Amino acid sequence: MVIGGGAMGAATARALTHAGARVTIVARRGTEGEGWRAAAGMLAAQVEAEPEDPIFALGVAGRAFYRREAELLREATGIDIGLEQTGILQVAFSEQRATAFKTKVAWQRQQAYRADWLEPDEVREGWPWLEPGVGAFSAAEDGSLDPVALVEALLADAVARGATLVDDLAVGLDRHGGALHGVIGTAGRYAADTVVIAGGAWSGRLDQLPRPLSVEPIRGQMAAFHWPRKAPPAVVYGERCYLLRRGDELIAGSTMEHAGFDVRTTTEGLAGLTERVAMLYPALRDATPLRTWAGLRPGTPDGLPIIGPEPRCAGLWYATGHGRNGILLAGITGERVAQAIGGEALPEKMTAFRPERFWDW
Repeated sequence: MVIGGGAMGAATARALTHAGARVTIVARRGTEGEGWRAAAGMLAAQVEAEPEDPIFALGVAGRAFYRREAELLREATGIDIGLEQTGILQVAFSEQRATAFKTKVAWQRQQAYRADWLEPDEVREGWPWLEPGVGAFSAAEDGSLDPVALVEALLADAVARGATLVDDLAVGLDRHGGALHGVIGTAGRYAADTVVIAGGAWSGRLDQLPRPLSVEPIRGQMAAFHWPRKAPPAVVYGERCYLLRRGDELIAGSTMEHAGFDVRTTTEGLAGLTERVAMLYPALRDATPLRTWAGLRPGTPDGLPIIGPEPRCAGLWYATGHGRNGILLAGITGERVAQAIGGEALPEKMTAFRPERFWDW
């Protein structure tokens, strides 16, 4: 039983069906504010990484997962997930940031990853419509995909392999003492001896959890503008913002707000976002958005996901709390969790994500 039909739940269900499991996905369709529906879909494994960041290795594996599976998903479902391997540029607007980016180039190269520092003239040459700042970090192996198409493809493949998709809101675990019997929804009870919680920002709202689940919503406001005429596809990071092309639109994001489950956009939030993105692309300074929206990311106190088995309840697993890296990490998390349910040990590098690091009493 998988709770959640977003990127994480769909990826986990698909991986379990590929392993031969009989899977039911319990998810309320069209839940307002689902993070994957609002996401930009960036595969920023190198751009967002810092030295000693435990997410780095998983992020690189997540990026590789989509390169490996994109064509297989298209062949199996007819759905193109929109994988773009254009690289990601991260522009520095201060000497302090430039120094940090040059340091990032050095340590990533030492680990045999492709990373480059570009001087302002090189940025102007490759991205003439951008403000070049004082230079930029370039991660040529990073990229993006279409999150909605991804979830559709993962679910379609899982269903084609026998998964059952139930349109219901999971409200709690069916648990008596240490024994797990399944999931309780608003419309009924669903029996299962193995349950994976992959409910995104709503994961911690389930009843009968063995411990409090430290996942809270973090609102991200987004806006779409016209993509620069004749400019090729690109993904660009700036100061607390990013932009990328999807179709004919420029997708700009995103705020990071603790606003509970409020998915409304705000004048202040969008104004601040537009101001930051206009530092990258000055033509946006007086532009009117084509549309705006917001989504809720599942955040944790330490910024790391919660992945693995619950020690206090046999059969209960977590795949949640991935924050702003949900799309990047969905495929590989689902694969790793399915392998672990099948008896393989989780990689040692994933111990930082163990559920028992919170509320260990």
